[in-house]
Amino acid sequence: MITIHRTEGTPRRRNGCLWAALIAIVLYVALNIFVGVAFTDLLSSSSTASLTDHTVYKLELKGVLVEQAPEEDPFAALWSQMPMAGEQETKVGLDQLLSNIRLAKDDARVDGIYLHGGELAVAPASAKTIRDALLDFKQSGKWIIAYADAYTQTNYYIASVADRIYLNPVGMVDWRGLCASKMYFTRLLEKIGVQMQVVKVGTFKSAVEPFILTAMSDADRRQTEVYLHGIWDNMVSEVASSRHLTEYTLRELANQYMGLQSTQQVQAAGLVDSLVYTQSMDSILRDYTGTKDYTVLSTSKMASVKRKTTSSANYIAVVYADGQIYDEGTEGIVTKKMLKTLRQVQKDKDIKAVVFRVNSPGGSANASEQIWHAVRLLQEQGLPVVVSMGDYAASGGYYISCEADYIIAEPTTLTGSIGIFGLIPNFSQLRQKVGIDMDEVHTSTHAALETNMVMKGMNPAERQLMQSMVERGYDLFTSRCAQGRHMSQDAIKRIGEGRVWLGQDALRLGLVDSLGNMDDAIVKAAELAQLTDYQLDYFPARKTFMDEWLQLLDNSTDEEKLIARLRAMVREPRVLTLAPVITIQ
Repeated sequence: MITIHRTEGTPRRRNGCLWAALIAIVLYVALNIFVGVAFTDLLSSSSTASLTDHTVYKLELKGVLVEQAPEEDPFAALWSQMPMAGEQETKVGLDQLLSNIRLAKDDARVDGIYLHGGELAVAPASAKTIRDALLDFKQSGKWIIAYADAYTQTNYYIASVADRIYLNPVGMVDWRGLCASKMYFTRLLEKIGVQMQVVKVGTFKSAVEPFILTAMSDADRRQTEVYLHGIWDNMVSEVASSRHLTEYTLRELANQYMGLQSTQQVQAAGLVDSLVYTQSMDSILRDYTGTKDYTVLSTSKMASVKRKTTSSANYIAVVYADGQIYDEGTEGIVTKKMLKTLRQVQKDKDIKAVVFRVNSPGGSANASEQIWHAVRLLQEQGLPVVVSMGDYAASGGYYISCEADYIIAEPTTLTGSIGIFGLIPNFSQLRQKVGIDMDEVHTSTHAALETNMVMKGMNPAERQLMQSMVERGYDLFTSRCAQGRHMSQDAIKRIGEGRVWLGQDALRLGLVDSLGNMDDAIVKAAELAQLTDYQLDYFPARKTFMDEWLQLLDNSTDEEKLIARLRAMVREPRVLTLAPVITIQ
């Protein structure tokens, strides 16, 4: 099985003229782009790495894990030296890590893997995907060692597969169990005179609770306890197996909060093997490779190593649906962009099957329905669709998955949450406090409904209209799930009600077909399409550094906004920020 990224065309330029005030800036940017292209070409000509005997893959566990690896910014080092640059947050692609681990397993020139650091922002399901890939790597008989100054709990879970775990003598292992805490804003809203009006279907649909309650509802507490303990049980069981400890021991160590214990106690407990400073790792790697002339390749360097190719004309499309689902915008899963991507896949005669990689906590019900329909069109075209669930495929994330021919989830994927809600603020008390009055003239009973709901609060008739709309949406949602899963709608409603399920429980309930990762989904897609030789094509294609510049110029219509954005790009460092926490809706 060969992975190939198909080349995408150059983004279309919009015709038209910019104001004279932009000319100097555009010329300056063009000069920078020209120099950048030359500089990037120069870098690319020398950035391709080659494997030599006694190569070690150094897998850095730091930064923020994302589904697709972004292209490295050739100017990152320059930005970091500029005043007020701040600290850049590294994005690490799950796709790249898995590809590198497979290469390291299969190539005899790679001696082993060195896990370095322990502060990668990663959710449990993705952590298991990486951990399983490392366990598969060990089937080759090669070694894995790990070192960190400090291990977060999820990173320790990954590193526990190592043959030996090294820790800084003044470091820490954060082993303490899991906690799900939520903030409630109801009393704050009451103080400022805002009331949140809720219309929903689903006892367990808890996304609205922070605005109408002051603590967890019984239903939310119950579902949270189930999935939190399920994730913890999986982590404890797998770490116990790798570290040759009992589950009871690991639970007791968590109760002692090992992150606040001495490193000597951490070692004595069996969580790590040796306490060494980072300078000692060179001699340790010499021992493992049997030579002082070993070569260390980073994740980006390993990714640049040339892979074997194939001439197969058959492709499996891997389509990423990552983030919250929106009707419009630029971030997450945006309807227009996703529909365009799926149409592109549908029209490509070389594509014989689709793996739909869904990592989403949900979002717009309307957008979810549109994407559901686009998936249905792929199947009508004769393309088998296999869903690979990531950390989340809940609510709208499950909506866009349910029609697939086959669904694969990780054991700790958070999925389900089949329910719908609407949350509408009522500013009537705030309006009275600040002295704003309202009057109106209307031609029909509900002509001013949208304004009145927000500024006056819903009356019983308006609430009933909204509730009916939400219930119709829930009926449509459950009917889609029933159709896709070949279950009755009543059966779906019994396990719906907005309840969140772990992947392992979703398998038992019939919401997914099996447990596994992206590779398993690709194998299943090939099986359904009866393919023995194929290539992979990824959608959307990974954006290059130059694509971002061209998109900046292509998408701008407001001249003042363009000037500001160009100045920011030219004069200021690019600081990447990405929140590692995603809220299930």
